[in-house]
Amino acid sequence: MIRVLIADDQDLVRGGLAALLALEDGIEVVAEVGRGDLVESAVAEHDPDVVLLDIEMPGLSGLDVAERLRGHRVIIVTTFGRPGYLTRALKAGVAGFVVKDAPVTELTAAIRRVITGERVIDPRLAVSALTMGTSPLTQREAEVLRVAADGSTVADIARRLFLTEGTVRNYLSSAIGKTGARNRVEAARVAESRGWL
Repeated sequence: MIRVLIADDQDLVRGGLAALLALEDGIEVVAEVGRGDLVESAVAEHDPDVVLLDIEMPGLSGLDVAERLRGHRVIIVTTFGRPGYLTRALKAGVAGFVVKDAPVTELTAAIRRVITGERVIDPRLAVSALTMGTSPLTQREAEVLRVAADGSTVADIARRLFLTEGTVRNYLSSAIGKTGARNRVEAARVAESRGWL
């Protein structure tokens, strides 16, 4: 029996996945959580064979959780099939990346394949990731843009990240140039749409 933990912040999606997987022979859903910051304790408590993670969840994103769960079989199951997200997920060591509009047969096949040690990636997304390339942003530029996305002032960003205002301006200027945007809010939007944040 393959033991599965599902982490998704949308109750309907999480419950639907659990119900569909319960119909499959050899798969048992052992836990469901709705927040990213609850996944690690649920994994410790239920010892699943495979962890299904959504990307956008409160507490911690699925990508952040995946980085913390290195050594576990993790499949990202998300609406956000962005090449940048795939790249980051692969760096975090995930075993699979499936978009939510895929048929349930693809998800169950992915679960069965990662158990055997395979890595399963949505083929359309893999092609897109290869053609788009990796993020041009440094880790610090991406961090500054994440904070800037809500319209925070340079002073607010500097305070939150323990940087000087001049350093924040330099990172923002570089990120704006790399994204081809006109301002920091647009740069954050461009980077987010490409999965770089």
